[in-house]
Amino acid sequence: MTSEVVVLPDVDAVMWEAASRVAAAGRAAMAERGRFTLALSGGSTPRELFRLLAMGEWMIRVPWEATHIFWADDRCVPPDDPDSNYGVARATLLSRLPTPPEQIHRWFGDAPDPTAEAARYAAELREHTDAGAGGMPRLDLILLGMGDDGHTASLFPRSPALAVEGEPTATSESSAPPTQRLTLTYPALNAARNVIFLVAGAGKAVTLARVLDGRAAADELPARGVRPNDGALTWLVDEAAAARLTR
Repeated sequence: MTSEVVVLPDVDAVMWEAASRVAAAGRAAMAERGRFTLALSGGSTPRELFRLLAMGEWMIRVPWEATHIFWADDRCVPPDDPDSNYGVARATLLSRLPTPPEQIHRWFGDAPDPTAEAARYAAELREHTDAGAGGMPRLDLILLGMGDDGHTASLFPRSPALAVEGEPTATSESSAPPTQRLTLTYPALNAARNVIFLVAGAGKAVTLARVLDGRAAADELPARGVRPNDGALTWLVDEAAAARLTR
């Protein structure tokens, strides 16, 4: 694994750097494999990135027609619910993209059986990605955020989903509604070629410092457990979030 922490002046700079890296990852994937597999996340910070990627410049720089879009997690709600990660991405980004509809792979958050839905999504991931170590789907790029409690995707502190091995997906529960979630697991996250965390705001400073200093366990701060086995891990953070880091 290669790892870097990039501190940028503000959240706008974080978004522009993230968009540039999405484009670079897309071009590299196209040159090497003829397609680009990208997983999005929910949260306020990725939402700002979606708005930027929907601008004209990035329509040209990212190979959207050959991109397969997945999600790191979603809530168990219908796609038109305000809490749906897919719904947010559709409103801010997907509706503007030339990506064919069959290449947009959403979780069915409104499925009656979340466990069955997790298994269905695992099969869909494997169908449209390369196989990584242990048979895990190997996404080209996963975009992640980090909560104030150190959670990422829908992997929450002390969640049973943190211990899942051999499966790329799982169900999970949050203490905040909507409680039922669907998520990629550590094996899937750590099989990716590239993982980029987007972290902004002073409210994340203490948690970010604890995650990056290496002393906290993953079951306490789940973002700590994201460590690609044979890939690159990048933290794009603004100065407010980086305030507690040791320079």
